[in-house]
Amino acid sequence: MAKVRPFKAVRPAEHIAEKVIAPPYDVMNREEAEEMVKEKPHSFLHISRSEVDMPEQPDPYDESVYRKAGENLKKFIDEGTMIREENPVFMIYGQTMDGRTQTGIVGCASIDDYENDVIKKHELTRVEKELDRINHFKGANAHTEPVFLTYRKSGKVELLKKGWMDKHEPQYEIESEDGVKHKVWVVDDAEVNRAFQDAFKDIPELYIADGHHRSASAYKVGANMRKEHPGYTGDEEFNFFMAVIYPADELYVYEYNRVVKDLNGNTPEEFLEKINKAGFKSKEWTGSDVHPERKGEFAMYLKGKWYRLEVSPDIVPDDAREGLDVSVLQNSLLDPILGIKDPRTDGRIDFVGGIRGSKELEKRVDDDMEVAFLLYPVTMEDLFAVSDRGQTMPPKSTWFEPKPASGLFLHELS
Repeated sequence: MAKVRPFKAVRPAEHIAEKVIAPPYDVMNREEAEEMVKEKPHSFLHISRSEVDMPEQPDPYDESVYRKAGENLKKFIDEGTMIREENPVFMIYGQTMDGRTQTGIVGCASIDDYENDVIKKHELTRVEKELDRINHFKGANAHTEPVFLTYRKSGKVELLKKGWMDKHEPQYEIESEDGVKHKVWVVDDAEVNRAFQDAFKDIPELYIADGHHRSASAYKVGANMRKEHPGYTGDEEFNFFMAVIYPADELYVYEYNRVVKDLNGNTPEEFLEKINKAGFKSKEWTGSDVHPERKGEFAMYLKGKWYRLEVSPDIVPDDAREGLDVSVLQNSLLDPILGIKDPRTDGRIDFVGGIRGSKELEKRVDDDMEVAFLLYPVTMEDLFAVSDRGQTMPPKSTWFEPKPASGLFLHELS
């Protein structure tokens, strides 16, 4: 069963929330973040990307940057930009994008559930990215952005959620600059919060959709704080990390596409011949809507033309992970033909979120790449199947949209 509990959330004052809300910390580079905060003194980027206030510090991972995050958070609280709930609460967080709404519960998940695989993972993490979040959480003494969790739909949670939303007005109704509409309800009734907590006990497992580095870092921060407090009871805040927990049937998964810098010494004609022999039947794409319609079908952009690639069933393994389209593409084409052995480290390959569409792939190839591959999206059932088997997906397999915004809530460690 999943252990999820309410917490004394720190959140924006209602009159200023629309000035605080910001994109997630990892969707922009430093230059873009600095541009975003111009004339925006209340943007949460001053906390999540505190290097924007330190032009004299070129290293975004310097200890002073993390210290600055803590200083900025304290300033936001002291001046009333952020307020702290007096009692533990759950929150309900709804996001609407392109006419589709996903509504999750904001609460704290257990680091023990993370360790014991009640919270299931599907991605490997990188040490340097973990260390960045560890230092940031310690510098701010808070989890400043939620982990994006999901679960197979629970009737109890959904009924409680709907019951509260039907009877209460949201504390926030904000449309962010990307056009996503955000609503947040604060569940300030102790009895209802207990009911939510009990309802999650009936959910056997949670799954990380997005935020593997944040969750791994939160776990390590909590484990280290346990060592520093050998008399801990398990109820301290450092034993938990903040998450938004959405039902899987409300989520939309985009594909994560690939662009490659060269053809590994092949001419376009040789390349097309080799991929056909490798089990990828190619033909020129007809029609303007370039997007695969099913699993086992790819779109490829090469020399100004789109091609439809149909995968032979003979090269698709009967395995949850190896049978994914991203795995088949990697193992039967990118590696043996284009020489991409490790897509996590090879500088010849890059990844483009599916929300950017086929035009972005055309632009990348026309600018500085040689070939692009547009995939059919991984499904939530694929994600569950891989996670349930203790496997990990290939890097850059899923792109969830919308992502939880930054700045609407945070969780203090002590």
